[in-house]
Amino acid sequence: MSYQSSPGLQQFKNLVGIKFQLYNSLFTSLPFHRIEKTGILLSLLLTYCEDGYKKKQSPEQIIEDFFQKHTTYTSERERADILFRFVQYVERQVVLFDALEDAAFKEVTDTGGVGTLKHLSSEVVQYNKQDELKTKLKDYSVRLVLTAHPTQFYPGPVLGIINDLSRAVVENNASQINMYMQQLGKTPFLKKQKPTPFDEAVSLIWYLENIFYHAAGRILASLKNQFPDAVSENNSIIKMGFWPGGDRDGNPFVNATTTLKVAEALHGAIIKCYYLDVRRLKRRLTFKGVDTILSSLEEKLYNNIFVPEHKAGLNKQEIILPLKQIREILIYQHNSLFLHLVDNLISKVYVFGLHFATLDIRQESSVHGRVMQAIAQEEKLLPQNYASLDPKEKISLLSEVSGNTDPSRYNDSLVKDALETANVVKKIQHANGQEGCNRYIISQCNSAVNVMEVYALFMLTGWKKEDLHIDIVPLFETVDDLQNAASIMKELYENPTYIKHLKRRNFTQTIMVGFSDGTKDGGYLMANWGIYKAKEELTKISKQYSVDVVFFDGRGGPPARGGGKTHKFYASMGRNIANKEIQLTIQGQTVSSNFGTIDSAQYNIEQLVHAGISNDLFSSRKVTLQEAEEELFEEMADESFKSYTALKNHPHFMEYLNEVSPLQFYSETNIGSRPSKRNNSGRLELKDLRAIPYVGAWSQLKQNVTGYYGVGTALRAMEQKGKWHQVKELYDNSLYFKTLIDNCEMAMKKCFFPLTEHFSSNPVFSDIWGQIFNEFELTQKYLFKLSGKHELMADYPVEQLSIQMRERIVLPLSTIQQYAITKFRRIEKGLINSPLKDVYEKLIIRCSFGIINAARNSA
Repeated sequence: MSYQSSPGLQQFKNLVGIKFQLYNSLFTSLPFHRIEKTGILLSLLLTYCEDGYKKKQSPEQIIEDFFQKHTTYTSERERADILFRFVQYVERQVVLFDALEDAAFKEVTDTGGVGTLKHLSSEVVQYNKQDELKTKLKDYSVRLVLTAHPTQFYPGPVLGIINDLSRAVVENNASQINMYMQQLGKTPFLKKQKPTPFDEAVSLIWYLENIFYHAAGRILASLKNQFPDAVSENNSIIKMGFWPGGDRDGNPFVNATTTLKVAEALHGAIIKCYYLDVRRLKRRLTFKGVDTILSSLEEKLYNNIFVPEHKAGLNKQEIILPLKQIREILIYQHNSLFLHLVDNLISKVYVFGLHFATLDIRQESSVHGRVMQAIAQEEKLLPQNYASLDPKEKISLLSEVSGNTDPSRYNDSLVKDALETANVVKKIQHANGQEGCNRYIISQCNSAVNVMEVYALFMLTGWKKEDLHIDIVPLFETVDDLQNAASIMKELYENPTYIKHLKRRNFTQTIMVGFSDGTKDGGYLMANWGIYKAKEELTKISKQYSVDVVFFDGRGGPPARGGGKTHKFYASMGRNIANKEIQLTIQGQTVSSNFGTIDSAQYNIEQLVHAGISNDLFSSRKVTLQEAEEELFEEMADESFKSYTALKNHPHFMEYLNEVSPLQFYSETNIGSRPSKRNNSGRLELKDLRAIPYVGAWSQLKQNVTGYYGVGTALRAMEQKGKWHQVKELYDNSLYFKTLIDNCEMAMKKCFFPLTEHFSSNPVFSDIWGQIFNEFELTQKYLFKLSGKHELMADYPVEQLSIQMRERIVLPLSTIQQYAITKFRRIEKGLINSPLKDVYEKLIIRCSFGIINAARNSA
């Protein structure tokens, strides 16, 4: 979200800054053991940290000096105990700040300004684009896909408190605020066990029920009100997707049973929402002829939720038809009284159907090769030498194969799950409708064979070609895979079997591109260039074969993983990149920070809806970048890639990240069901490391390497080649490039090098620390030169202030974490004797929670 105006900044200072100081003082009066002393000591420690870093002290020196001068604690255990209390205190300060920001959202944000539906309405009328809008809305949609990627550290009860606390702040209800803060003080933040995939699903279903259901209703009502033909049964404009329980890539805890259980939970949740809405309608629609229809619908929904023999058999039309009947009666007999309430519910049924959100299946490409080979060995439905065949022979076989395998014949759990999952998809489609589960995503996709193996998987589990209502979605992530994506799709489009399948799917091909692994692999600029170029080529090749390509962006929270000012990316796209739909993942903290309240969810969904419509209706851009601009961008991406690759190839790169950051402790945080690396070997290698812990580790180090590294080198190279004028023109004229740079600034704003400056004199790590710091300084210098500003994020004063305040709140945590890592390493290497190794490990992990939560989009 962006706040440009100074009134917004003043509102933020009043409603968040001042209130934080006010309510923060309430913490010290809470009736908890030694809390007053903890609060006073913590504020002393914060001042001590700020002064200490100015004097170039290390975290260890700061903490040791603090204990000596301001406390009487002498034993190591006593000191560790007070550090834990500091962590608990700061965790709750962060929750308070989150709640205050959520409460101030409507006052600080211009919810009727640029990028909103209100703004769209005035633009459409002003430029006389009503007919173009009607055409665009026939098949345009925004699909938000909720994923359980582990970047959300708040357990469910804490999220509930944030929600309630925000409401109490809005209402200025001091007694409730005090009560909720007491509740916060007594509510544990730590998860004792890892969540199961089903637990992850349940926590995200809470957002579907309490946020997205209502926000979507509001948006559709607004659209329908302004553009009566906008929302129809054929296109609901907003679509929801869901990964927990369907995403089994690298997650051994997800299986076919989990998938079915999550689909049932989604179905139960949406029917419950409809049931509650119908109950609310009954209080208003008390008119003759309407009440009996409503009562009958209420009973049908009740039975579907609570009476086992009625679980199946309900279809969407059985909900829609009675509502349409009521609509007619209201119009013709009751002066359209409360008609908007009925329209609102009908629109929700169009969006959420019987499925609430489409449950995507995702699996890694090599698994399907393993499945085909197992079938060849066990049931002879493929040649026994399948694995050794060349790709053309494999594709030829996979295009014609059919059968009905028996999963129980297979001992390999991955093979068995793949076969059972293909059967489960059919069950879900029967109960929740086709939209309940109609996408199969192939991660690490690097050949046409990978796609055809998934097609064959369905053909070998009893599906008929004409009944295969499934989109097979290749996911291209690495720099190499993105470069090869167009040739892979060309091969598929030329395959008679696959193109017939696409014909049955409306000649629409969804392709997923992943930002996270691209950034890990190639650095910030190269990842963005690779995705841009791949999308451009895929759009072109798809057009040649009369296929509508839809891009599904795997975006994380921070800029390094495709997050940041996402709607601006979509608004900046020219017609050389397909934008029939906007599809993106909403991960971890981004769910709670951008979609945590109905108001913020509505605003951010509207921004995305507007972005895709405005660049089609009002933009004069035929292309996102002109040919000369593309060449310049590619040149910068190449320079940046060389610089980032040199860093990755530094002999101490992984050792530095592992030793200095909390990387190795990520899997102990119990925030996600998925392991933090792809294979279980003891040695930690970059290729096995998942993008989330990789990006998150740099973020906790306050170095955010993946968000800017190589950008400064690239800009300097352009200046040295006499191309600075072209770079400046690109920045001034291209919203796409400007957004990339804005996001880069956001990543840099969250850096704090004094935290690790003591490594500048470390015998092993001084060189790599210096390399990273120098690139940061170089990038900052050139970004200032490019923008003409003298501070990072100067165009976004409210976000800038929010980040500054958040970073200050967690400065003691970052300091404590580095102190604990230093102690842990010394004990590990036998340099000091201490029985507290486990205590320091717990302290490192606990600090992670607060640091990541405070950053709101750090991993």
